Amino acid sequence: MFVGIDHGTTAMRFVGIADDGIKKFELLRSDAAVMSEPEIIDLILHNFDVDKSEIELIAVTYSMGDGITAIENINSVVARGVKSIEGVGEKTGGGARVFDAIKNSGLPAVLIPGIHAEGNTDPRMNVFSHSTSPEKIGIAYHARCHGYNDFVVSDISSNTVTVGVANGNLVGAIDACIFAPGVHHGPLDLQAIRDVDAGSCTANEAFIHAGVLKHTSYAGREELLKGAARGEESALLALDTVALFAAMEIAGIEILLKDYGHKGEIFLAGSVGEVDYIVEKVNAHLDVNCHVLGKWSAAIGCAEIARDIFGGAEDILGIDVNFKRSA
Repeated sequence: MFVGIDHGTTAMRFVGIADDGIKKFELLRSDAAVMSEPEIIDLILHNFDVDKSEIELIAVTYSMGDGITAIENINSVVARGVKSIEGVGEKTGGGARVFDAIKNSGLPAVLIPGIHAEGNTDPRMNVFSHSTSPEKIGIAYHARCHGYNDFVVSDISSNTVTVGVANGNLVGAIDACIFAPGVHHGPLDLQAIRDVDAGSCTANEAFIHAGVLKHTSYAGREELLKGAARGEESALLALDTVALFAAMEIAGIEILLKDYGHKGEIFLAGSVGEVDYIVEKVNAHLDVNCHVLGKWSAAIGCAEIARDIFGGAEDILGIDVNFKRSA
């Protein structure tokens, strides 16, 4: 079996690929934070109904992934492959607990990097220090496994991140804190900068409350989607806003692909990106028919990365692989 782990905003998603198909389960990051390392390993083995000896390779994502530029053996990375845990997003300790459980288990595993200024994507994108966290590489690889060499993937959920692939290689991405808002998170606008400078909140606090929910009375994604299903004006406006900015971000990455001589297919992913209302709006904005991958695509893609590295792949979407399979 090959295992992929998606370090998502609110939950860890685990996928196992074996000859008899795909198995998957989800674990809230807050729940993972209070589990012991052996409990986490036992949970993986139980849910996938395998022994440790049956797991050939695991592909792990963790936080920003900005401390590494290649896919590395999990035992060779420093500080879990990040420069710092400070930055954007909520910290629960669940991702670190899962990372350490895998690393200390003796199971073979690789760590996937994020896309950042030290990587080998289009250098013009390096005006920003960071472009996307590692799980988006899993999503992009899952799209690649559908048989496409040139495409744009927009992952829409708590935040929105869009990735471009040309000639089978990652060429750039637009991160959540740069442009399009998601449900919870988004870029800092003028008022947010003023609030940070005034000391009323930190930059991270501003980021995690800059999504479309800030203009509604809904507490979270599920309430928002239920409100939209009831036709409530504020919910529909929030989803319209997400769809508009996601489409604009996709169009921006399409311009980047055009520089490489390609247009490419468009994929939507994430728990909001798979909502019919969003898909229809994005399709209308861009005059296309997007492929929809869903919220499990990152973990599936990571498992596919593990499978293909075990099979001898020396790079994944142009990212070098520094892992040698044991004899």
